[in-house]
Parts: sequence; C-alpha cells; structure tokens
Amino acid sequence: MQNIEEILRSPVSRLRQRYLGENSTLPEGLLEALEADPRLAARALASSIRSHIKSETAERLRLRRLLKFESELWSGGIRTIAGVDEAGVGPMAGPLVAGAVILPHAYTQRDLDDSKKLDEKRREALAIRIKEDAFAWSIGIAEVEEIDELNVYHAGLLAMKRAVDGLSMEPEYLLVDARTIPGCPIPQKGIIRGDSQSASIAAASILAKTTRDAMMIEFDCKFPEYGFASHKGYATAAHFRALREFGVTPIHRRSYRPVREALGLEPVQASLLDLALDTPEAIRR
Repeated sequence: MQNIEEILRSPVSRLRQRYLGENSTLPEGLLEALEADPRLAARALASSIRSHIKSETAERLRLRRLLKFESELWSGGIRTIAGVDEAGVGPMAGPLVAGAVILPHAYTQRDLDDSKKLDEKRREALAIRIKEDAFAWSIGIAEVEEIDELNVYHAGLLAMKRAVDGLSMEPEYLLVDARTIPGCPIPQKGIIRGDSQSASIAAASILAKTTRDAMMIEFDCKFPEYGFASHKGYATAAHFRALREFGVTPIHRRSYRPVREALGLEPVQASLLDLALDTPEAIRR
C-alpha cells in the first residue's frame, strides 16, 4: 500500500479521478495532507472531497429516512412490502398507469425519490435498476374508456389493484400513496405524499411514470401533430392548440372538461374529474 507521501507525488488530476471519479477509499490522513499541500489544485481537490463526503452522508441519511415506514413493518416481522403508486391523473389524454414494487430488505438505491423530483434521464436509469433489484414488480393500467366510465379517482384505484394483482409474489403488506385500495385483502396503509416518504412507493412511482411516458411516446408516433412525446397528454398550451386545430383523438379523455368543450358537449357535473384538472398536486401526477 502506498504511503501518503507516495500518493501526493501523483498528479492532482489522477488523484481527482481516483477519489472522486472512481470513488476509491480515501487513505487515512490524505485529506489533511491535501489541505496542507502547497499546490492550489491539491487544496481545491481537498475541498471537493469534503463536499463529496458531506453530500454522500446526507444522501445516506435521506435514504434511511425513506425507509421509515418499511423499517417499522420489518421490525414487526413483516418481510415483503409492496409500494403502490399511479401516474397520469392530470393529463387530458392517455391511460392511467400504476406500479407495484416489492423491494429487497433495507434497499438504499442512490437517488431513489418521488418520480416528480427526478429528471427523465435519472428516472429511466432508476427504473432499469429497480426492475433488476426488486423481488417483484408489476404494472397496472386503466384505459381511457375506464377513466371516462368510472371517473379518474376510481380508475386510479382500479389500476393500482391490477398492479398488485400482477405481482409474481403476494406481499404481506401494502404501502400506498395517499389512499387505500378497496377490495384488496392485503393489509395496507395509505400515506399522504407517500412517494416522497417511502422508498417502496417512490420506486412504484418511478415505474408508473416511466411506463406511462413510454406509452405516450408511442402514441406520439400515431398522432404526431399533438406533441404527446413532449407534454405526455398534460394540459399545455401546445396541447390545447392541437386540440382546437385537429380535434379529439381516441386517446383523449372525453369526461375531461377541455376535451368535452372541443367536442361541443356540455361539461360533466362537478366531481373528482374537476379536481383532477384543478388541483395542483393532482396535475403534477
């Protein structure tokens, strides 16, 4: 093993690559030696390493807090916990998609978080990793016709139940974002803003969001003038323009007020459908 003096003979660029790029274990005393080094680049590297250590420590603590609900259940003897969440309440077009995921015990995947807080690239990478690591995962879908028939709230519950029913192993407990699933015999707990408080729900939210986004990109190939690949069916200015210019497609939700207006129909009676369009929290989903 190299001693500190030998390590410091290396170019600072190589040390940066080793201890930041490759995340190699930092030898005891090296950080202090870098801070005392006469080279400005070496002292700058020491500052970067300290910031990196601080960031890594904060991330570990965040991920530990994200397992609060799971840890309570694990300590009570429950081993298999499924997180459940949905995506697509707010859009005027496209299906509702729910995800259900059973994560390994004490799962701490870096960057795991509410899908709405992640950019597209990070969501996609995490979705791949979650699918590889999970004991089981499943997707449930409620089609546009079901959204129009049941209303978006109950269609969301249907998609969630389908996701749970599709798991290859039955969980002992469900953690569900914001509600509980009726007609499901598995014990469960609804957690308000669960996708930012539970690792299992966060993982489910990522799978639901990435699956739905992929579906909307496919719809964009079929209806390119609507821009579904860009806005994913949400009520953007570009989507409203396309709706006025080109009319309503088969994937538009006919129970939603703007779509009904485009069809020249009377709005449906105020209900959860209006909440789906008017509530900021719902619009982000």
